[in-house]
Amino acid sequence: MSKPFLEPAQWYASLPAFYASACMLLTDRDDRVLVVKPNYRPYWAIPGGIVDAGESPHDCAEREVAEELGLAVRSGDLLVVDWVLPMDDRPRSMINFVFDGGVVADPGRIVLQLSELDDYGFFSWKEAAALLPETTSGRIPAARRARKDTRTVYLPTSQVRQVDE
Repeated sequence: MSKPFLEPAQWYASLPAFYASACMLLTDRDDRVLVVKPNYRPYWAIPGGIVDAGESPHDCAEREVAEELGLAVRSGDLLVVDWVLPMDDRPRSMINFVFDGGVVADPGRIVLQLSELDDYGFFSWKEAAALLPETTSGRIPAARRARKDTRTVYLPTSQVRQVDE
């Protein structure tokens, strides 16, 4: 005898849930990566944040760059999809989308959101990756590879994170 199907509300409630975030890779004319220093954590990050309910990842990346840096930048190609398993105080997995924001032609137009950020800077690809925590640093070389190959890179948690020279 077959098992009865669940009602849609019950079925959806039974599915696993995860968190989603999105960020935008921005570089300067010297091919240095823009990273920001949040004031609420000890490490640097690619500009971005948590996807709001009803918001798409690319819209989130655009909103976060506007809020954090005062820049109106359209999301370009999806460079990286990163899956990070639950860890520390975060009880669910996190999926992160890294979009290409292109080149910041005039860094003088950056207006730092002081309520959340202490600093920003443009760093070499290797230096930028070294500023991020081990769990997210792999996004930097993956984004560089994706830009070069014009192909999205998927970073599963099990993949060893390496920083390219």
